[in-house]
Amino acid sequence: MNFDNKVIWITGASSGIGQSLALTLSKYNCKLILSSRRASALEDVKQACHTPENVAILPLDLANYNNMKAIADQAILLFGTIDILVNNGGISQRSLIIDTDICVDKKLMDVDYLGTVALSKALLPHFKSNQKGHYVTVTSLMGKFSSPYRSGYCGAKHALHGFFDALRLEHQKDNIKVTMICPGFVNTNVARNAVTGDGSLLQTQDDATQKGLEVSVFTKRMLKAMHKEKFEAYIGKKEVLGVYLKRFFPKLLHKITLKSAVR
Repeated sequence: MNFDNKVIWITGASSGIGQSLALTLSKYNCKLILSSRRASALEDVKQACHTPENVAILPLDLANYNNMKAIADQAILLFGTIDILVNNGGISQRSLIIDTDICVDKKLMDVDYLGTVALSKALLPHFKSNQKGHYVTVTSLMGKFSSPYRSGYCGAKHALHGFFDALRLEHQKDNIKVTMICPGFVNTNVARNAVTGDGSLLQTQDDATQKGLEVSVFTKRMLKAMHKEKFEAYIGKKEVLGVYLKRFFPKLLHKITLKSAVR
């Protein structure tokens, strides 16, 4: 894969998909910048990497999206350039619309959408100056179709597709690539860390997530999509079919989703 001699910046790198990406990419001849809110957890991931001397940590909170220009400048200084930004950081949700305070919707938009957009825009002049760069944004199948209990999450993920499709169109002339990674169910702590209607954490695992793809399997498929510079990649089990049902048979998808026990 074409990751040798690349500088790759990963957000949400302290656990789950981000951690797995860091550990796998550290086996290549590349340099990594790992970001999340938890510096101590990032340090643990760094030390577990194959070549920790090629790994830097840069804590950030996506909710503080007004600070992203300074964060991006710090990231560039770490290794002199950045080739790939993996927008993986974010939070999920499990609550009905009627039970969800508007502040929870705002938090989901602040973190999952505005934080990611602000960071990507902060790095855009660097990519344009270099006349190359690759945004890899982890959204969700929920960015292509929706499910109950995830209204704010679905809204933020749908918004990311709108933004990055526009970015791809505007900056193809600058050799800037955009890959949207759309996971289905992946066996991580995403459900446990999901926010509920009052903003508290769910703190329990759901059956569908537990039975989802193992994160190591997901990571291999994601890296292949990055290598091929795909526009979009849908990675999961049978839930991936929802993308095609939404496009061609939306009423059928509606009926199937209503009958499912997914929460």
